[in-house]
Amino acid sequence: MARYRDAKCRLCRREGMKLFLKGARCFTDKCAIERRNYPPGQHGLNRGKLTAFGVQLREKQKAKRIYGVLEGQFRKYFHWAERERGVTGENLLKLLELRLDNVVHRLGFAASRREGRQMVAHGHLAVNGRKVSVPSFLVKVGDVVQLRPNSKHAPRVDDNLNAGRGQIPQWLEVDPNERKGFVRSLPLREDIQIPVSEQLIVELYSK
Repeated sequence: MARYRDAKCRLCRREGMKLFLKGARCFTDKCAIERRNYPPGQHGLNRGKLTAFGVQLREKQKAKRIYGVLEGQFRKYFHWAERERGVTGENLLKLLELRLDNVVHRLGFAASRREGRQMVAHGHLAVNGRKVSVPSFLVKVGDVVQLRPNSKHAPRVDDNLNAGRGQIPQWLEVDPNERKGFVRSLPLREDIQIPVSEQLIVELYSK
């Protein structure tokens, strides 16, 4: 399973904002953005102004890094979004939001999408009563996402639910006592609170 293995905080510094890739650490003074708010590398402080292409590229890279997907998979999501009805950019973000690792994070079971990916890959989650270990699994309206019996009362899950760092989006519903979540509807654009301009991504791939 391909994934980014280098330092996650470099990604936040490169994009110039918190992408919340490391969970609780991002809310402390140890966050890299708080210490060195400039791009990594020896020329990080002396980077010039971005071109129009550079602005579009940064938006695409930002979306990839927030959701933890690599280029090939991200491009596949874009082609799916093009074939669906509606606005391509919004369709793209909806597909990314419906990934199981993202849903686990949105429900509050995981402190970050990276942790959600790990929980799914290690077999801690079930969808509609069946074990799912593929983080890119796309949930559908009406699906029930829950922790498996042996994982329900893991201390880490308790800590994440008690922290309550993010508000549960309207398209999801959670039962914290049963460690269970429900997909009530498809996400709307206003439900997807990420700092990305999806239209710039569409313009980049449309060249």
